[in-house]
Amino acid sequence: MTGHVVVEAPGEHRLAEHTPRAPQAGEALVRVHSVGICGSDREVFQGNRPEGYVRYPLTPGHEWSGTVEAVGSGVPGGLVGRKVVGEGFRNCQVCDRCHAGETTLCSAGYEETGFTQPGAMAPTLTLPARLLHVLPDDADLTAAALLEPAACVAAAALKANARPGERVAVVGTGTLGMFAVQFLRAGSPAELLTVGTRRDREALARQFGATDFRTKEEELPGDFDVVIETAGSADAARTAAALLRRGGRLVLTGIPAPGAGGLDPTDLVVRQLEVHTVFGAPPDAWAHTVRVFAAGLLDPVPLVTHELPLAEFPRAMELVGSGDPKVGKVLLHP
Repeated sequence: MTGHVVVEAPGEHRLAEHTPRAPQAGEALVRVHSVGICGSDREVFQGNRPEGYVRYPLTPGHEWSGTVEAVGSGVPGGLVGRKVVGEGFRNCQVCDRCHAGETTLCSAGYEETGFTQPGAMAPTLTLPARLLHVLPDDADLTAAALLEPAACVAAAALKANARPGERVAVVGTGTLGMFAVQFLRAGSPAELLTVGTRRDREALARQFGATDFRTKEEELPGDFDVVIETAGSADAARTAAALLRRGGRLVLTGIPAPGAGGLDPTDLVVRQLEVHTVFGAPPDAWAHTVRVFAAGLLDPVPLVTHELPLAEFPRAMELVGSGDPKVGKVLLHP
């Protein structure tokens, strides 16, 4: 049976029979090729995602790639047959934030594919066609399933605005950190330091363009122009700030536990640090990601360590939560 995953409630899931939903006006029906799993999917499964950011019962899956099979009225017919990825955040398109292009801050409230709307852990996904980003015809759809986390990092890279020849650093060596290295590398930095907790990530970081690798226990320099933090701990945020020169630019993408100790405001003011934050990816970051991927400057494939059929959803959840350093990105194939 080609079913789809349904998480009925925290800890309860089943494989249900799948009937594609015909696209309405403005919508597209996508045949899903691959769907990635991230920590937030595990939160959905365990039930520890914050209130208002999930709606049960739910088909998860917000990192995906696929091919358009059908479109509703008002959607260009040329999309049919094209390889695509898609934005997860739904938005009203009429509030001030949407008009500014900041769709992840839409005033209409939070709605996202795979959290409050049906996700991609299914043979097909039907969604507003305006959320789609078209890939080159020869794109590797397995690699493209990782473009959602890449787009979040692209948002950080755009805010960091690193110029060629600047000294840049990344704190965190997970999927997001490795994408940050690739985006910053594409901008021709003079130096690209990666700071992590595990030495075993050094080879991959260097493969992606890092010129130096340190663990946070080692002595760290303090004169970088730009630092992107992807680790999601208050400690990582402080480490990232300490790497900057006076007037340097910091972009925080990780989400620490609520109430975590933060950056020292005195330090921020006295050193005149510029601090940016990212939550999700607006359309310009998605477009940037697809452009960089199509140009061959992003290589997501080395980040994938496991590919499983959709029916092995419970095993995939176990892998993602195992803490095993040999588990990287886990993909499911409907």
